[in-house]
Amino acid sequence: MSASDPVADMLTKVRNAAMARHEKIQEDGHNTLRIFLKYDDDNNPVIHGVKKISTPGRRVYSGYKDLPRVYNGYGTIIVSTSSGVTTGKKATEKMVGGELVCTIW
Repeated sequence: MSASDPVADMLTKVRNAAMARHEKIQEDGHNTLRIFLKYDDDNNPVIHGVKKISTPGRRVYSGYKDLPRVYNGYGTIIVSTSSGVTTGKKATEKMVGGELVCTIW
C-alpha cells in the first residue's frame, strides 16, 4: 500500500469491502475508523462508487456556495473544513468551505 496517500488507501479499502460484502471495516491499530457498510434487500452494496477528488499533487478547494452536487443530490461529497471533516450538506449549513476529499454515490 502507498504510504504517501492514506486517503486513497482508505477509499480503496471501502470499495473492496463493499464488493466483498463485508459488514464492517475494522483494523487493529492506534487510531481506528470503523465503517459499517449498508446493503439493500438483495445484498447489493448501497455504495455504487467512490471517487477521490484531491490528490497529493493537486489539491481542490471550494467555498460553501460552490460545492458541487453529486448525482443531482443522490450522492455525497466529503469536505475537509477548518472545523473537521464533514459532508457537503453539513458544510453548506455551517457556511464553511474547504478541501474536496471525495465523492460517494
